[in-house]
Amino acid sequence: MKTTIGIIGMGWVGTSIAISVLHSGSAKTLLLNDLRSEVAEGEAMDLRHGAAFYPSADVRTAEIEAMRDADVVVVAAGRGGGPGETRLDLLKGNAEIVRGIGARLVGCRGLVIMVSNPVDVLTRVMVEATGLPPQRVIGTGTMLETARLREMVGRQMSIDPRSIHGQVVGEHGDSTVPLWSAAHIGGRALREWPGWLPEHEQRLGKQVREAAYEIIRRKGATNHAIGLVTATLIRWALRGRRVLTVSRVQPTEMGPELAGVALSMPTIVSPEGADTVLRPSMDAAEEAALLRSARVLQEAWRSLDRG
Repeated sequence: MKTTIGIIGMGWVGTSIAISVLHSGSAKTLLLNDLRSEVAEGEAMDLRHGAAFYPSADVRTAEIEAMRDADVVVVAAGRGGGPGETRLDLLKGNAEIVRGIGARLVGCRGLVIMVSNPVDVLTRVMVEATGLPPQRVIGTGTMLETARLREMVGRQMSIDPRSIHGQVVGEHGDSTVPLWSAAHIGGRALREWPGWLPEHEQRLGKQVREAAYEIIRRKGATNHAIGLVTATLIRWALRGRRVLTVSRVQPTEMGPELAGVALSMPTIVSPEGADTVLRPSMDAAEEAALLRSARVLQEAWRSLDRG
């Protein structure tokens, strides 16, 4: 299959996505775009020079309009967070950038993957700007928090993260909700494992929520893990049906508190998009936390001046 993938925004995150996509072998053509055209050209040249070390792909720059025919367009444009900033602090400026990109993607035939923060609200902005069906605009959402949770629990329990089964839902941000009640290892509830203590949940939950801030404080940005997350989302979306904790504008069947809000839930992702949302098992505290997260995101959406 001759797959074309476009990436808009070639900062730290966009370049990490590009190299991860190339190593995954998902793209036969990789199109790069940045407001700084010479940066995009330089990245394309640099990536092409490594062609002997990844599956064959044509890497070049392109205008945003040329990406309308791509199978997947990744949006990583906008300002990243600085020390002490929350993702929602980035909303106003990045919403304007995403609206402008969305206007140029009207008529896009493929999937749009949102990475720019705050990813949940900007996913909703992109749906509005492009007029695409909600299932075709997918935010990376809490895939990253879910990966962080699995790594941290695996380290705590001295077990490979790939053996940890647990999910994080809600906002990709401070109100994110780890679903401890349903987490398990090898079919056995995490809470029943020898050595697992209730205080682990509070400590690791805090570390999951604050991980980005700790990385930004040390190196100025987060980029490698989200690059791997995005490439993995693309690969699974193009290959078939996989349940992932991605963000999308929630359908009416999710109930009045969630419907219309973009946030992460376990969702079946396929070439048609994020087309089936699943409501996971949650205890009462987790359910309440999810509804609080939805309210945070709804208030952020209402704060935007959409003209």
